[in-house]
Amino acid sequence: MNQSSVSNVRIRRFSGGSWSEDPDLVVREEPLEIRLGFGPRESREQESISVTMRTPGHDFELALGFLRTEGVIQHPQDVHTVRYCTDGGRKEEQENIVRVELNEAVPVDLARLQRHVYTSSSCGVCGKTSLEAVHQLCPSTQSAHAQNFQLDAIKLTTVPEAVRNAQTVFTHTGGLHAAALVDSSGTVRLLREDVGRHNAVDKLIGASFAKGDELLDTYALFLSGRAGFELVQKAAMAGIPLVASVGAPSDLAVSLAQTTGITLVGFLREGRFNVYSHPQRIRH
Repeated sequence: MNQSSVSNVRIRRFSGGSWSEDPDLVVREEPLEIRLGFGPRESREQESISVTMRTPGHDFELALGFLRTEGVIQHPQDVHTVRYCTDGGRKEEQENIVRVELNEAVPVDLARLQRHVYTSSSCGVCGKTSLEAVHQLCPSTQSAHAQNFQLDAIKLTTVPEAVRNAQTVFTHTGGLHAAALVDSSGTVRLLREDVGRHNAVDKLIGASFAKGDELLDTYALFLSGRAGFELVQKAAMAGIPLVASVGAPSDLAVSLAQTTGITLVGFLREGRFNVYSHPQRIRH
């Protein structure tokens, strides 16, 4: 378990009719600012593009995943460096600011990004000024891998337990969301946790992006909570063909999944699930 993700506290516990004082672990939540460096060498610009409440850990992955799903970067070679900002301040404050330096040739359209706002860990699309702008960001076509991706229905029902067993921080705190990449055999290949649903997905996509995976078109995305619009949008930007969530989807999430060709599964628990779009990827 990543010790930077939790804090030690003392609590008073009432159980069985009596009180006790015990140590306990709670998940940490701190702000992370993402700053972007871009432009020609002789006239580099810096812009703060997002502040989000997150669980410390995998911060570089979170920044890369955010930029990838916002359409700022497309390929690993677009990124020159990723580092914590060390311009003064205490060490713990410096580690709450990540600066991503893009290569000189990468164009940045700040007006299109439209993300100059503070967002909370539970915030979804509130950072966007236009729902239509988000729809326009999402690709309307999918790769051959995505079109041919399939997952057995019975194997899909085993994913929630597999993810829960792999959630080390959640086991100790109960306070985190999980996002996982699942292959066509139903095996969990990569997992990330965070206090924010969208942060967990960004960390997951960022981790794969850092390894050179431009598209995740051979994986399903599992979500430990509900499937909101922004999470389906992130999946679409990463080329993911199937999104499965333990909770319910929203109507906007269903609409976006339908238009982008994503198979959307909800209420995946206790051996059952609902399919809201493109059911052909679930084998009977």
